[in-house]
Parts: sequence; C-alpha cells; structure tokens
Amino acid sequence: MKVAVMAGIPGSGSTTVLNQALKDLDYINVNYGDVMLQIAQEKGLVEDRDALRRLSPSAQKEIQKGAAKSIRERSKQNNIIVDTHCTIKTPAGFLPGLPKWVLEELQPDIFLLIEADADEILLRRISDTSRTRDLEMMKEINLHQEMNRAASMAYAVLTGATVQIIENHDNQLENSVVEMVETLK
Repeated sequence: MKVAVMAGIPGSGSTTVLNQALKDLDYINVNYGDVMLQIAQEKGLVEDRDALRRLSPSAQKEIQKGAAKSIRERSKQNNIIVDTHCTIKTPAGFLPGLPKWVLEELQPDIFLLIEADADEILLRRISDTSRTRDLEMMKEINLHQEMNRAASMAYAVLTGATVQIIENHDNQLENSVVEMVETLK
C-alpha cells in the first residue's frame, strides 16, 4: 500500500484540499496531529491540540515516535494520506515534523506540500476562530514555508520519496484538488 505525506503550514488550506481530494481517491486520511493529541491526552500532557507545540522538544519527540508506529500499522491494509506538518514552529525554534525515526516507520512514497501566498495565509488565520494560532507576520510565514520546502526535500533524500508542491490560492481550490488527485492516482 502507498503512504503519502501531505503537509502545509497552518492556514495553507492543506486539510481543505485533502478533504476535497479524498472524494476521488482510494486513500484513508490519518491526521498525524490527531494521533499525537490522543497519545498526549492519554499521558495527561495536554488538553487540546494547540498545546502540543508548547510541549518540550523531548516530549514532542516521544509522542511523534508513538504516532508513527500507530500510523504504520494502519498503512498495512490501506493507502494512507498522512496529514501533518513538515516543521513545527516552537519557542525553541523549528522542530522537524518528521524526524528520521518517524520517516523510518512511515516509509512514505510521496510528499505533497500545500502552499499559498503569505497574505492569503495571514487572512485565513485571522478568519479562523476555531483555532488558537500564533500571530505571525508575512515574513515569518514565508520563512516557515521555506523551512517546509527544505525539510520535505531532506525527508525525500532519506526515504527515496518524491516531492510535489501544490499551490492553493484563494478561489482556486478546484485546481489544487485536481492536481492532488492526478498526482496520487
């Protein structure tokens, strides 16, 4: 079975693109953050998802490893799209979303990187009242996307997977969905 890893920084619309593309794909969506949240809650470390990124790097690493093992088990029966982040911005700096021990467990076939312009991302974040997001300036948003590109290529070097960048601009969701579906079929 195939394992695809789809990532985008908060506000890129990656989950929206994925949810639409899944209507035409034979893949099961596994949200890496949800798996991590479940593990962290079971350990009594956090109450909500946004608190995950405030954990110490060592706690995040332990939770990442447990999530990778759980997801790998699911991938034995079905094509999987792992909805995650290439990098996580923490107070201590950028943390790899998929460190070596995670990649070794997942053995992904492809990385799909969803991107948008910084001004689009900023407006989407401001409009989303369902989440507690850190306010970042456009320069910081651009840096985060650049870090994701660098990280996804490093991940590809370690795994032999390919990297596909899909742009998700405002009012062009259908184009992004079509590109994702064509890439994964």
